[in-house]
Amino acid sequence: MRRVFLGVDCGTQATKVVLRDPTSGEVVAVGRAPHEIVERDDGTREQDPAWWVEALAIAIRDAVRDERFDIAGIGVSGQQHGLVCLDERDRPVRAAKLWNDTTTARECEDLTRRLGGETRVLKLTGNLLLPGYTAPKIAWLLAHEPEAYARTRRMCLPHDYLNLWLTGQFVTEAGDASGTAYFDVRGRRYSDAILAAIDERRDWKRTLPPVARSLSIVGTLRDQAAKSLGLEAGIPVSAGGGDNMCAAIGCDVVADGPVAVSLGTSGTVFAYRGRPAVDPLGEAAAFCDSTDGWLPLAATLNCTSATEWARELFAMDHAAVDAAVADGSADGPAFLPYLSGERTPNRPHGSGVFVGLRASHEREAIVRAVVQGVTFALAYALQTLGRAGVGAKEITLVGGGSASDAWAQLCADIFELPVARPAIVEAAASGAGRQAQWAVEGTRPQLARVPSRRFEPRPRSELREAAQRMAALREIAGANRL
Repeated sequence: MRRVFLGVDCGTQATKVVLRDPTSGEVVAVGRAPHEIVERDDGTREQDPAWWVEALAIAIRDAVRDERFDIAGIGVSGQQHGLVCLDERDRPVRAAKLWNDTTTARECEDLTRRLGGETRVLKLTGNLLLPGYTAPKIAWLLAHEPEAYARTRRMCLPHDYLNLWLTGQFVTEAGDASGTAYFDVRGRRYSDAILAAIDERRDWKRTLPPVARSLSIVGTLRDQAAKSLGLEAGIPVSAGGGDNMCAAIGCDVVADGPVAVSLGTSGTVFAYRGRPAVDPLGEAAAFCDSTDGWLPLAATLNCTSATEWARELFAMDHAAVDAAVADGSADGPAFLPYLSGERTPNRPHGSGVFVGLRASHEREAIVRAVVQGVTFALAYALQTLGRAGVGAKEITLVGGGSASDAWAQLCADIFELPVARPAIVEAAASGAGRQAQWAVEGTRPQLARVPSRRFEPRPRSELREAAQRMAALREIAGANRL
């Protein structure tokens, strides 16, 4: 049987599974299963954790098919920031509130005020209290669903829940934990002050999982889970991590130097650091990574979620969208892509705004404005990372949207930096599998040799003018809280 490591990525839209060859680093099989999502106009975004378990079983069967593999280890990547509440038998009390749930803006304001303001919050954890993070979700539950809160015995993140289901071990690691906003990234420990501000009467030591080293084995596949998945019991399971942390491992952002931009449902900009890297304004997140380092990161809530909205609105295929983007015009309408609110900058109640629309603008101009607006938002995120000490000389482009040559070229032009696009298969799932091998074997595994295409920036004065318009629109939106 072929020896492989199994990597899982439990994302917002689907669970993906890869089987990774330990010698070459090559992905030899991929499986996928979609997720439902509960969405409401008030900003609610939720999923039932049972859906993740069901999708995991389907995705593993899809990857393995009728072949037999010697699975040497399992690593789990999960969407960050989600709140999973468990009862005394570790059953979910309610649906998990997700990273893109924006119902907690008031709780963020209340907690920040209670703690003495943003400066003190940054001092306590390295991160501000933002609506996407886990801490305000707990405060929201206490305020809005006190009965569910009272029945909750333990709380964890989505990837922690899957590790619990796989191994029976209740544990987390610093990378994913650092996205909760109740975790001190400098000291790699929970912040007693933040937790007390949420609920000073709760026993947080019993509520939250202990923090293991990221590059460690946290348990082995238990019998019941193995039977459900069609795998052998006893397979080692690594600590895993958040999806951004595992994507960093998958595209080799595990040492100082590379800066990655991911074009996924959300957009992210991140880089590895060997010590804590804190943005003094708190817009860029000061996360830990999942290799026992740090991962300063800036996220936008609207990336392919916005571009796919526009594509489906006009019933265009991806080739037609690419043609519109490649057209290169930047003198059409401008679009502020806050369809789901925004995190960078922090606009939880924001909405999408078109400026400069005329009757002469056809669908291509509108779709192009959406893609450009999303990319300008990522350029802003890249600037915030600079305040945390990250200086980009080149961008590694990953994520589903990176498959578009036109969009990759637009990124190079707007960022005014060379863009390298390696042909990485499912970066987060691949990174989870790579982390599992790292933990099992004790050495950093080889990254697969994959072809990479390079896009050089083209000087375009019209894009610089468009960037200035977007900056002005961003300021107006901030002043008016749009």
